[in-house]
Amino acid sequence: MADTQATCPMESHFVRGEHTLKVPMSLFRENRERLAAVLRGNTAVPEKGAFVVLQGGVEVPFNDTDISWPFRQESYFQWCFGVEEPDCYGCIDVTTSESILFFPRLPAEYAVWQGTLYTTDDFRKRYAVDKVYYTDEIADVLSERGASVLLTLNGLNTDSGLAAREAVFDKIGQFNVNNTLLYPEISECRVIKSPREIEVLKYVVKVSSDAHRAVMRTVRPGLAEFQAEAAFMHHAYSVGGCRHVSYTCICGSGHNASILHYGHAGAPNNRVLKDGDMCLFDMGANYCGYAADITCSYPANGKFTEDQKMVYNAVLDARNAVMNAAKPGVSWSKMHLLANRVMLGGLVKGGILVGDVDQMILAGLGEVFQPHGLGHLLGLDVHDVGGYLPGHPTRSSEPGLRKLRTARTLKAGMVLTIEPGCYFIDCKLDEALANGDQAKYIVREELERFRGWGGVRIEDDVLVTETGVENMTDVPRTTEEIEAWMTVGRNSKLPQECKFSDA
Repeated sequence: MADTQATCPMESHFVRGEHTLKVPMSLFRENRERLAAVLRGNTAVPEKGAFVVLQGGVEVPFNDTDISWPFRQESYFQWCFGVEEPDCYGCIDVTTSESILFFPRLPAEYAVWQGTLYTTDDFRKRYAVDKVYYTDEIADVLSERGASVLLTLNGLNTDSGLAAREAVFDKIGQFNVNNTLLYPEISECRVIKSPREIEVLKYVVKVSSDAHRAVMRTVRPGLAEFQAEAAFMHHAYSVGGCRHVSYTCICGSGHNASILHYGHAGAPNNRVLKDGDMCLFDMGANYCGYAADITCSYPANGKFTEDQKMVYNAVLDARNAVMNAAKPGVSWSKMHLLANRVMLGGLVKGGILVGDVDQMILAGLGEVFQPHGLGHLLGLDVHDVGGYLPGHPTRSSEPGLRKLRTARTLKAGMVLTIEPGCYFIDCKLDEALANGDQAKYIVREELERFRGWGGVRIEDDVLVTETGVENMTDVPRTTEEIEAWMTVGRNSKLPQECKFSDA
């Protein structure tokens, strides 16, 4: 993909090979300037002497060994600075937007293991910031600049239930610290993507789309789920330069396709695909910290049965309805209900359900077949921040809606996933059949045919524009498109059948 951004030739970039997108460090400078401008407009922030202080991610050792987990930068720190190294701090002077980075002062012998130890001036040029010091100088530097209040990060992530990491450094106690002002302001900034951020997101979604296409032509009976995962990761890294995926790959086949977050340690994508299986593969690459999140569902043998086609089209119709209706000013909660209404209507046409769809929604039947929300914000985190910030709709307690990761009204510049799904989950079906208010809509003998069948999810990454949404995902979506795409390469060998030549 060509670099579509007008950048200075001398500007430092994040890049992974000449064939990958060059991300200019000015992206992060613009983010810092946006944040500082917002904070200057907050009457609770002093006119002078206010500094944002963020602590970057730290290297995490693998249990008690002397190796570490692959490092990924803390997301708020990445948004502001784009720094690749661990154990750093960053400050922003709210009044002037001046940026300061602090790096660990490493002993000289580290050069043997880590290569050249860069100077503070090297880091200043690389990350296009105003000043760089060492982390043991933070208190002195802030004192010299007359810091009257430090704005630190402290807030609850409404997706994980975990608190953001608040900056702590030696002698921080000598400063006036405010840990309530920053979180809602910086989180709201992250909700609306800048044009440069959108370019990165389009790139990583394109890489992920192409990787999904590669997997579709790899998949067939006899392949293991983890081999599909490996095919995705190989393409994303070797072609797209994406060293990381944004979450553990979900490669469910057969019944596993009904497990929403399959692929975890207890179920590590290890089933072998069988003829007649539906596959549900949810995978997204990560580039420069930015996430993609795409789900494709299709038959392992490349040909839909009538039952598979019926369920798939019910979900596809729901996805299409939301694509056509979503635009600025529209409630995401209403989009979720629209998707559920269309999907349940498809199941009525397929003979699994009977009755009035609106009454089914009131009875909570939508949550039986789709026990998750319609989608979520997307950015530096796959479930990006901003879902339930102050001043926006709170989480509903109603069936279905209570699973939403946000209930916000859409705005131009938001990036979200649209991911309706239909699953046949034994415990949910058993609960529904035991519930008279729900069971009366279910055609029991038809439903039994789908026990152990799995599920379908169709997930696209979309940008909210001034007039609607732009789908950044580019994969086959209709049953005809999928079957045509999967026809190619059906006779190639399985990976385990490929032998190295002795020649």
